[in-house]
Amino acid sequence: MPRLRLRHAVRAALAALVPLALLGAFTGPAHAAPEAAWPEPVPVVSHVETTDPVVFITIDDGWYHDPAAARLLLDRRVPASLFLLPGAYSYDSGYFHTLLDQGRSRVENHTVDHPDLTTLDAAGQKAEVCGAREQHLAQFGDGPRLLRPPYGTYDATTRTTARECGAKALVTWTYDLTTWGQWTPPTPRLKAGDIILLHFNETVAQDLKRALDAAEAAGLKPAPLREYVPE
Repeated sequence: MPRLRLRHAVRAALAALVPLALLGAFTGPAHAAPEAAWPEPVPVVSHVETTDPVVFITIDDGWYHDPAAARLLLDRRVPASLFLLPGAYSYDSGYFHTLLDQGRSRVENHTVDHPDLTTLDAAGQKAEVCGAREQHLAQFGDGPRLLRPPYGTYDATTRTTARECGAKALVTWTYDLTTWGQWTPPTPRLKAGDIILLHFNETVAQDLKRALDAAEAAGLKPAPLREYVPE
């Protein structure tokens, strides 16, 4: 074959191969594994759909360790969900060990420092939620399974972060019966599945008694929230 014709043949062959090579570079191997999926977001629960005659007592933060509230929880065998901050039990963890060891309460997740989680990026939310879970597990030997975001505020990242940090649901509330200062919220007529929010503050004992009396008046009994929340 003359040299000129050979040169043209080689050039034509290269021109045909280059697009194929570029196509492979852009598409990658056909057997490439897909990227790992982000955890499935947890459900958000403010009321439990149930026909059982039950309500759910939840108590947040943990700064005020009221012995009268502890006696009420223990004497009435109330299965309260305690959404605690690690700093609130670091100076007196025995108060909560007694509630867990001698009663029916369980510790749940309320973050490390009580921030508005929607102001944090994914890494910041993970540090708050997973960090609290690790501290609860180390202190009480029972990892939390529910997350209550501070102020009840959350976004899509919170729901996926909760799953990544071992929670099966994000829990808000149906009624807040906490007394703040001179203001006491009205007592509602409770219904089956309602979630009651209280706080470990100076009025926690009287607020807890009012919640329990309201449940009794409605023919309802406190039940363990963790057992009623779906995965």
